[in-house]
Amino acid sequence: MSTETITARFTVTGWEPAELPGLGLSGADDDWLGAVVMRKTYSEGLVGESIAHFVSSGTEEGGRGYLAAERITGRLDDGRSGSVTVHHGALQHPGDASAFGNIVPGTGTGDFAGFRGTAHIEHDDSGPFFVIELE
Repeated sequence: MSTETITARFTVTGWEPAELPGLGLSGADDDWLGAVVMRKTYSEGLVGESIAHFVSSGTEEGGRGYLAAERITGRLDDGRSGSVTVHHGALQHPGDASAFGNIVPGTGTGDFAGFRGTAHIEHDDSGPFFVIELE
């Protein structure tokens, strides 16, 4: 089975806090969990935009975990275009290698209709990017 790797660089262009109903029912302080609606602009490897529903717990300083459902719409360098949904997450702390993600089968449209595989976020000196491995 052959795979195709797409490296998709992005910047976060929107960060809107979102309410999570029922937090007070947990018996814990309401600040143990947070949610935002995040928007991204993709500029390399895939040109387009996305919207993600992002839920996290912990702190950036001490370590946190996140889970996200993200709908990405764009065009690849080879001209294919469409939309696809990715579920991804990580435990974010120094030296962390827990990043994971999967393309949700059946969510692709247009040229992305048959996309299956993994997708996780990495960072380098130029910023964040998705590494998408298509099956």
